Amino acid sequence: MEETLEFRLAAGDTGALGECYRVHSPAVRSYLRKLVPPQDVEDVMQVVFTEVWRFRHRFDPGRSLPAWLFGIARNRAVDHLRARAPATVPLEAVPDPAGRDGRLDGDQFADRDRIRRALASLPQVQRQAIELAYYGDLTQREIAERLRVPLGTVKARTARGLHRLSTLLRPAA
Repeated sequence: MEETLEFRLAAGDTGALGECYRVHSPAVRSYLRKLVPPQDVEDVMQVVFTEVWRFRHRFDPGRSLPAWLFGIARNRAVDHLRARAPATVPLEAVPDPAGRDGRLDGDQFADRDRIRRALASLPQVQRQAIELAYYGDLTQREIAERLRVPLGTVKARTARGLHRLSTLLRPAA
């Protein structure tokens, strides 16, 4: 029966897609739950089975249908994750750390305000790299992956941004 489904799907039998969905969607859904956020699983599922029908002529009925489905599911999950905007934490949302005695002191407020103004004056890409490193506690490699840019680009942005910050925060003589 499974073999007839594979041949029917490859031949363009319209009923084969529904049967393919009934038989294989639980496994594909379970697989996608490991790759994409739970709220996005059904959306990616729809794209997967749309592509199954759209590219049915590429399927070799002599090969494994589940393996082909999982390959499509993985590719669509990766596409879905790449299309999402990277999550960044706005600087204003980061709580101020307490002093050694557990209380905030006035000098710390002034310093924090100077740093926030200096960060705000940086180009957005430099500010983003520095905020992800220092406030998001990410490594440069993790920042590169999150922003989908080369590691060298993250290093250059961070170095330029920190150099500019040191100039902006240098005490007036």
